[in-house]
Amino acid sequence: MKHGSLNMKQLTDPLSQKSVFKLASGACLITGLILSGLVTASPWHEKAISQHIHRSEFSGQLGASEFEALRSSGEHLFSAQFTVHDGVGRPMATQAIIPTKRKRPPRSEFARMAGLDANACSSCHNQPVSGGAGDFSVNVFVSEGFTQADFDSSDPQFSNERNTNHLFGAGLVELLAREMTADLHQQRHEALLEAHRTSSDVRKTLVSKGVEFGFLIATPDGLIDTHRLSGVDDDLIIKPFSQKGVITSLRQFTVNALNHHHGMQATERFGSRWTGTPDFDEDGMSGEITAGDVSALVAYQASLPVPASKPVEGEWLEASNRGSALFDELQCSSCHVRALPLESLHFSDPGPLDTAGTLRQSEAGADAIYDLELLASVRQLEKNSEGHWMVPLFGDLKRHVITDNRNNHFGNELLSQRFVERNEFMTSELWGIASTAPYGHRGDLTTMAEAIEAHGGDAKNSRDQFAALSDASKGDVIAFLKTLIISE
Repeated sequence: MKHGSLNMKQLTDPLSQKSVFKLASGACLITGLILSGLVTASPWHEKAISQHIHRSEFSGQLGASEFEALRSSGEHLFSAQFTVHDGVGRPMATQAIIPTKRKRPPRSEFARMAGLDANACSSCHNQPVSGGAGDFSVNVFVSEGFTQADFDSSDPQFSNERNTNHLFGAGLVELLAREMTADLHQQRHEALLEAHRTSSDVRKTLVSKGVEFGFLIATPDGLIDTHRLSGVDDDLIIKPFSQKGVITSLRQFTVNALNHHHGMQATERFGSRWTGTPDFDEDGMSGEITAGDVSALVAYQASLPVPASKPVEGEWLEASNRGSALFDELQCSSCHVRALPLESLHFSDPGPLDTAGTLRQSEAGADAIYDLELLASVRQLEKNSEGHWMVPLFGDLKRHVITDNRNNHFGNELLSQRFVERNEFMTSELWGIASTAPYGHRGDLTTMAEAIEAHGGDAKNSRDQFAALSDASKGDVIAFLKTLIISE
């Protein structure tokens, strides 16, 4: 793909000596991909980022060329192996999402606990390709990391061990979450108005895209009783990322992960505005990750292709068809909803739900807005009778209790994360599941059948029905799930 006289390799190549170039449209002169002081880096320079991205050059509605330029830069950053010359490491900061100082520097920066635990984003997100899932060997250890940094450990008393999720279709997942959040907020607003109008309590069942989230009670004095909500926080914000459903956006996820796994601190959270210093982690480097760098990483993740269905024939096709029917009969699809409708494919970054600690819309000047319909995999999605895109994620973006006294394999975590009950997890989206073994939130189950039979809690009845099937019928269900792939 050409951008004026520059091709995409020159655009993202860290050794490129070009600093000013025109896009193919000729309408936008981009001066943003310039690294201060490193325009002519030597080929042997041990630095992963030689060109920081100036976000101001990627604002407003992006055309196809501009979108490709931004996401291609993000792809480079996603696979970049950061070094100390980039600012890797956080000797005096913890992995906490709120900037938090350590009491003393660690003995070793790299450790298989709360990080540093990876050289690049793609070190863990790599199955079957970059942006995918991770093997058990690249599990992460999640702890809030505020004041107990000296005690960080892989022991379950101090951290929760998690397998790496894939990011394919992540842009559509965030858009679904935004629309569902807007639905729930509107329903809450309507309940308050009705309570005020009638001077009586109003019970409102919350439903978005066919998924029910319990109910709330609005009172005439403007108070809300949220005790009967189900699978969502009291703020009614759908948080679609992480296995506990506690991350609102790809931008928040990216800023969190850069600090946690690499000690690469984004200025929008760890810079002078919030911490009073440009070098919060005291590693001698400031401006490690710019707002533009984060925007590029978001664009790459948001534009990863939609997982597909593997075309099969013969015996496999027959077994898959039987398994698909059983999937519904067992009521697996009551949580692993086959597809959710999406009204708009316009992705804005920052998004409407990004808050302090990430760049916010009110601070950005102008969002970067791109249309995910530019992606071939998205254009192949079916539409419903209302013209909405049907996103085949096999999930519901809702938390569920998935353990009980009899089936407690998924109940191994001892620490609560962001005040989510320890036995509650976000429904795993099954699209791409055939490409992302191992299974379970710890990645310690080698087969899909094991993962199904480990379910309890809200999924107990479906699990028991599956366990009672003949081996042949179980095989049919697996044959169906084996068609849900990321790529060939």
